[in-house]
Amino acid sequence: MARFGDEVPARYGGGPGGGGQGGRGGSRQGGPHGHTHGHGHGHGHGAPGGPGVQRVYKQSMAQRARTMALYNPIPVRQNCFTVNRSLFIFSEDNFVRKYAKKITEWPPFEWMILATIIANCIVLALEQHLPDGDKTPLSERLDDTEPYFIGIFCFESGIKILALGFAFHKNSYLRNGWNVMDFVVVCTGILSTIGSDFDLRTLRAVRVLRPLKLVSGIPSLQVVLKSIMKAMIPLLQIGMLLFFAILMFAIIGLEFYMGKFHTTCYDNHTGEMKEEYPCGTELPSRLCPEGTLCRRYWTGPNYGITQFDNILFAILTVFQCITMEGWTDLLYYSNDASGSAWNWMYFIPLIIIGSFF
Repeated sequence: MARFGDEVPARYGGGPGGGGQGGRGGSRQGGPHGHTHGHGHGHGHGAPGGPGVQRVYKQSMAQRARTMALYNPIPVRQNCFTVNRSLFIFSEDNFVRKYAKKITEWPPFEWMILATIIANCIVLALEQHLPDGDKTPLSERLDDTEPYFIGIFCFESGIKILALGFAFHKNSYLRNGWNVMDFVVVCTGILSTIGSDFDLRTLRAVRVLRPLKLVSGIPSLQVVLKSIMKAMIPLLQIGMLLFFAILMFAIIGLEFYMGKFHTTCYDNHTGEMKEEYPCGTELPSRLCPEGTLCRRYWTGPNYGITQFDNILFAILTVFQCITMEGWTDLLYYSNDASGSAWNWMYFIPLIIIGSFF
């Protein structure tokens, strides 16, 4: 068998210079003249006429190198990040790991986990909590089932860790996003159960994540969720366009209504506020009735939140308008503060562009 570095056979020229062809030409001639002619022929036709021969020679050497690299690979030193050992103990040929893989791939095992998740969701939905930490008898009986659910979920995570490995090597348990979510749910469930006697009971709120385990067990739900995640980038671009539209209308609102929503009618004698509506000092704005005076002491509608005094409150007010929640009240406030001649030219395009498009 040929080895890497051996000379190429004579049909490729014997080397880059094609000296082997000259040697054959010399051996066919007899006598000293024949040797001289053959030697000259080898150098005359091998060196000057050799670009094609050199190309074939280089291709054959490259092919030989690829073949040697394929059948004689360079040994790689294994470490904890490259060796495929579950928990640094169980190799792929270990019978414990083989049986763990069979269990995780067994359809009844998957059905049992799905049934457990559904039962846990029903238990969470039936819980009833009373003030001061009191519970109904039904809730107390349902709480007694918590250790059983945690035990089943821990068994599921443990058997998957044995079958796949934990974290370091490729295709291990924590290299899958769905398994990471399951692991977080299991850990928080253990901590909330242990913390029932300590100050960790707030972790019980994390139990609402358990219905998400259904996603990890149903492939069709995973496809839907992945599609939604892929659509987030185009939706983000649409959100940026909407934000720029809100910002544009907020800047226009700053120019028109800055400081307009802080004047209202106060009693001349008592100084008390009579009405929580903006007012003006001249027509076409709303004028205060007799015995009252329009003053700038009012914080504004919605305790001063609905206003156009700065860009942040203006953005918040425009966002409120495009949700179509109370935008007519804001239109009436603007009519009271500055008259009703041109305010519709601001609010109607805002609703059409912001709410309908």
